[in-house]
Amino acid sequence: MPPTTLCGRFALLLCWFLLQNPAAQAADAPRPPNIVVIFIDDMGYADIGPFGAKGYPTPRLDRMAAEGIRMTDFHAATAVCSASRAALMTGCYPERVGVLGALGPRSRVGLNPDEVTLAELCKSRGYATAIFGKWHLGDRPQFLPLRQGFDEWYGLPYSNDMWPLHPGYANLPAGAAQRKQGYPELPLFDGDEIVKAAVTGEDQAQLTTQYTEHAVDFIRRSKDRPFFLYMPHSMVHVPLFVSDKFAGKSGAGLFGDVVMEVDWSVGQVLDALDEAGVDDETLVLFTSDNGPWLSYGDHAGSAAPLREGKGTMFEGGYRVPCVARWPGHIPAGSTCDELATTMDLLPTVAGLIGAEVPADRVIDGRDIWPLLSGEPDARSPHDAFYCYYGGELHAVRDRRWKLHVPHAYRTMGGRPGGAGGSPAEYQQAKIGQSLYDLKADPGETVDVAAEHPDVVKRLQGFAEKARRDLGDTLTKTPATGARAVGVAGRPQPRER
Repeated sequence: MPPTTLCGRFALLLCWFLLQNPAAQAADAPRPPNIVVIFIDDMGYADIGPFGAKGYPTPRLDRMAAEGIRMTDFHAATAVCSASRAALMTGCYPERVGVLGALGPRSRVGLNPDEVTLAELCKSRGYATAIFGKWHLGDRPQFLPLRQGFDEWYGLPYSNDMWPLHPGYANLPAGAAQRKQGYPELPLFDGDEIVKAAVTGEDQAQLTTQYTEHAVDFIRRSKDRPFFLYMPHSMVHVPLFVSDKFAGKSGAGLFGDVVMEVDWSVGQVLDALDEAGVDDETLVLFTSDNGPWLSYGDHAGSAAPLREGKGTMFEGGYRVPCVARWPGHIPAGSTCDELATTMDLLPTVAGLIGAEVPADRVIDGRDIWPLLSGEPDARSPHDAFYCYYGGELHAVRDRRWKLHVPHAYRTMGGRPGGAGGSPAEYQQAKIGQSLYDLKADPGETVDVAAEHPDVVKRLQGFAEKARRDLGDTLTKTPATGARAVGVAGRPQPRER
């Protein structure tokens, strides 16, 4: 019998076998990538070595950048905690999903369980999912992580300063019983159970280590199936705490020590992926929820060369460091200066793992895999980015230009921030309509509106489009495209 006939019969038999054995097809199919998102709290643009940090080392992040890509025009959706995290989880502007500002303890609102989170997207493809760190999308039971797509959680329900000892903790004498009015004790969760009802400063000093230990254990246990690991660290948000491993090690004060411990944590995660044999099968992305809290001075980071910080929609408030790594898929040592956002992670991950982006609702993010993978001539998929803060439209930008509309903002006004964990006071300022060329002037120092009336007019058109869709409390424009925020006490959709 001719060899070709044998080959043909073998191919037919193989096809028949695969059709009769779906498990064999699955085993032969390439495994979708694991996804790891490391989300730092209040880390400024210039707070790690790959983005210009001086005075303390970040060797593992330096290496991660050398083995991956730096995204130099990458943005959180806004410049404050809960709203920023809602955008990451849903791929939507915070105004679209109704989560604004920073939710306090016992808030009646939270991320609506009817939203499709990044974790739920991954679970739809059979992923194991875990969050180790700060949640901050509602602390009522129906809003907590295990009801939003996560299998495991260990961490705080909101920011580490939302406890009775802030901001005076650093200056309290030993054993002092002083309390800040209004905040209950800070709880630590393991799953749905509170395992520490009143977190202490000593406990906070162990959080980075504990989150890391849980992450490493999760990687080891999940190596034989695809997994999504979300690490929203409590640091470098004030009050700053560091373990004995790094206390005093940076030579740059407590802030430097804390960043060094975050860098160590990144290294532990990367090492665990390598030891588990899944390093080449894992996309790791490191970024921040917003810029530095500048009023805290030596306990805050730097957004240099950008203007302002957290709580503003100048670039220093929401442009954040971003490093991504996936060996063999993201070109090593590369840099991308195209506009991208945390909202883009949900549709990008969907494309990578073969999941369906929800078709019954607007998703504002876009697939940025062409940017991450270094596709030649890849450009930002965003025609415009809407710079909202707390329901107010403050600016609109595209790949090059940024138009501020008149609004008030907080600023240190060139004054230094506080010291030793105590903040200095902000002052209020106002900006009129102003246009900045972000490619030539990322620090937003020179208003060029008079020289580019056509650009002003075009961006004004985008601003009006944003207002019609997402509303604007400054102009008293109601939203037509917003969805309902979750409210405690109201009937919630069935669990997925």
